[in-house]
Amino acid sequence: MDFIAICIGLVLLIKGGELLFDGSIAFSLKMDIPKFIVGMTVVSIATSAPEFIVSIQAALMNYPDLALGNVIGSNLANIALVLGIIIIITPIKVDKLFYKIDWPVMMVVTLIFVFLVSKDNSLGKMDGIILLILLIIYFIFLFFFQRNRIDDSEVNSFTSDFSFSKIFSLMLFGAFFLWLGSEVLIKGSVNLASQIGISERIISVSIIAFGTSIPELSTSIIAIINKEKGISIGNLIGSNIIDMLGVIGITVIIAPITNLDQGFVNNDLIWMISVAFLLLPLLFLNKKLEFGRIEGIILIIVYLVFIGKLF
Repeated sequence: MDFIAICIGLVLLIKGGELLFDGSIAFSLKMDIPKFIVGMTVVSIATSAPEFIVSIQAALMNYPDLALGNVIGSNLANIALVLGIIIIITPIKVDKLFYKIDWPVMMVVTLIFVFLVSKDNSLGKMDGIILLILLIIYFIFLFFFQRNRIDDSEVNSFTSDFSFSKIFSLMLFGAFFLWLGSEVLIKGSVNLASQIGISERIISVSIIAFGTSIPELSTSIIAIINKEKGISIGNLIGSNIIDMLGVIGITVIIAPITNLDQGFVNNDLIWMISVAFLLLPLLFLNKKLEFGRIEGIILIIVYLVFIGKLF
């Protein structure tokens, strides 16, 4: 029953995320918000909604390992699994700004995040404030220095013709499904972990994190099939940055995370830093300066090794 509850929770999270995403985009376009702002903020925040709801709920229900593990595992899945699958389907050529701006920013944020977690094995309100300040700085940086790089194709397929009542319904049902899905997922995961004798941390960085990363994967694959240009490594990197700064930042301000499993510091965070760092040498090993199928296979193998070692 617990495994069924986890599956139901994941389905509700995915559907809730899709509804909230569609409603948020439609509302933004209805209000004539410039598409580059929608791409920088609304899209990223909406796609991080499952991670946010799960982490908030887990922290409030006094399951700190689930709250943090969800974000760490999602970051790993986004870079190793989601990106790996995408570039196996279609190689992606990157511009020089990736290794001059995108990757260094992600690494700096990752290192700060790891430092805050590992310094005293907890994350408090002050840590959350620091993370949110860094998120605001990141958004300001995007707005003033990166706006010309934002690809509007992500939102071109959406319409602003929806009525406000339909938009409200999409967002309301999306939020409800996210809440209900997180409740069912967390309780099912905790029960399953106790029954089979593994920690909440392992469940969170594997099953829960995989589930909250499915929206990014499905959106990416659909965009590739439709030959849209909105799929880029920058989007996944941006999602990881928002997860670390925004999702955890808000979570620990509402409900500080304490008494974390040492496995986060001794294992999971090391894997997260290592996989993030791996992107740069993989890029330069390819003479075309692109992420192709070989790189995709390597990333997926790395992810499978990480999951294998967990269990």
